[in-house]
Amino acid sequence: MDNGLIPHRYAKALYKYALEHGKSEELYNIVKAVADAFRNNPAMQKVLSNPFVKNADKEKLLLSAAGKGADEAYARFVKLILEHRREDLAYRMMLAYRDIYRSENNISQAQITTAAELPAEQMDKLRGLVASAFKGSTLEFSSQVNPDLIGGFVIDVDSVRMDASVSNELEQLRQTLLRSK
Repeated sequence: MDNGLIPHRYAKALYKYALEHGKSEELYNIVKAVADAFRNNPAMQKVLSNPFVKNADKEKLLLSAAGKGADEAYARFVKLILEHRREDLAYRMMLAYRDIYRSENNISQAQITTAAELPAEQMDKLRGLVASAFKGSTLEFSSQVNPDLIGGFVIDVDSVRMDASVSNELEQLRQTLLRSK
């Protein structure tokens, strides 16, 4: 069976359970914390995929990855995936749940990349600019610094990109010069 289909099915079942019990947002926050733990600690996947690590230890790992927000519904889900020997797909399940929740609740990801760290007031202005361009969507913002931009910023919202970077301007100038030969 496809490794993309299995995580999606588990995530969909978890989402349905969470909706029925009024915990979809709470589980969304837990799932985001666990996905961040996987992203920040690549060794987690190796531990979960290791057949010599006891299920009790894998359970502790997955529960601790959720932080203090772990609740009964998440704990039951962890037990379920361990019983069915699907722990190696846990990360993909978290990502699939996150995507399902975002889709159902019209939440978009907004990534702001700047050439240098910006003061809070300038970041707030950029966030306001993005929010006004994407009315009707709830936006979750994240930011990063990429000195290769030279100056300016790049904003990615789902599959839409607004590139106001100096490096992009230089590349456009270069392309124009190449075409004018």
